[in-house]
Amino acid sequence: MKRRSFLTGAGLAAAATTVAAPAIAQSAPEIRWRLTSSFPKSLDTIFGTAQTFAKYVADATDNKFQIQVFAPGEIVGGLQAMDAVQNGAVECAHTPTYYYIGKEPSLAIATNLPFTLNARQQNSWWAFGGGREIINEVLARYNCVGFACGNSGTQMGGFFRKEIKEVADLNGLKFRIGGLGGTVLTKLGVVPQQIAPGDVYPALERGTLDAAEFVGPYDDEKLGFLKVAKYYYAPGWWEGGAMLHLLVNQQKWNELPKTYQAILAQASAAANGWMLEKYDAVNGQALRRMIGAGAELRTFSQPIMEASLKAANEVYGELSAKNADFKKAYDSVVAYRTDVLPWWQLNEYAFDTFMIRTRGRS
Repeated sequence: MKRRSFLTGAGLAAAATTVAAPAIAQSAPEIRWRLTSSFPKSLDTIFGTAQTFAKYVADATDNKFQIQVFAPGEIVGGLQAMDAVQNGAVECAHTPTYYYIGKEPSLAIATNLPFTLNARQQNSWWAFGGGREIINEVLARYNCVGFACGNSGTQMGGFFRKEIKEVADLNGLKFRIGGLGGTVLTKLGVVPQQIAPGDVYPALERGTLDAAEFVGPYDDEKLGFLKVAKYYYAPGWWEGGAMLHLLVNQQKWNELPKTYQAILAQASAAANGWMLEKYDAVNGQALRRMIGAGAELRTFSQPIMEASLKAANEVYGELSAKNADFKKAYDSVVAYRTDVLPWWQLNEYAFDTFMIRTRGRS
């Protein structure tokens, strides 16, 4: 290369750097946010999903955009996370939106409705079935923007202090359960209790609860439910694939540079996958440990499942008749489910059931 050409090129590069530096600095400002989680630090997967999300954001911005994660009680209680985002007390929260059905029943659908979708289907409905748009239209009224940020997979049916063999056994049962699952079970005589995760064990121990569901074996083991209730039921039909959300204050979202908005959205999507992958890796091991420690596995009887499905459909009909937002979201989920289930039956379900039947042959 000729010296003159090199110098000319170097000069242009230097000039470009001089011009571009201020623009880059403006587009990558130092930002500090606070995130309140609905879950205690002891639950390293579900609380860890928020931490993982925050790390992804920091890594992608060379630590210029940092989000500090707080456990319930450090800023607000676990069931007040959305309220804190709405009123600007924090910039964002990691929470299931079904905790807030008292504000708006359709928010239950963003997490998962009883007897509807599994985890992959819930993620697909959110991304490609209109779910994201429908739910964010609702969240906008509460000054929030929502992003999928975690999924538990199909949950367990919970720990019970006594066996539940018949529908009649549900009558009067004091059951910790969130979302519309509790509303459905009310029709069968259950007395639902929505209690934050950290408060469930003492309630079971004192007998103010007869049963409790949370997520699955890995978290249930950590929460110690087996020490006070030995019957462990499946499946958690009320949450076939429970989605969690990152809720962001609308004004704070609008203030972010476009690059940071893109990073936040992608970090949330990556954390969404991380949570389900982690639970798939650890739930089986935890289940084996709890069986070894005395957990007695049970499945809900067919009459209980059928009665619960009937009750669920009644609830959806009632809510759809009086709440246009719920009807819009529910109709969307039903249409999506109708469209995809034949494919799952033909292929995914056939493969899974064959592999389950033949496990151990290789």
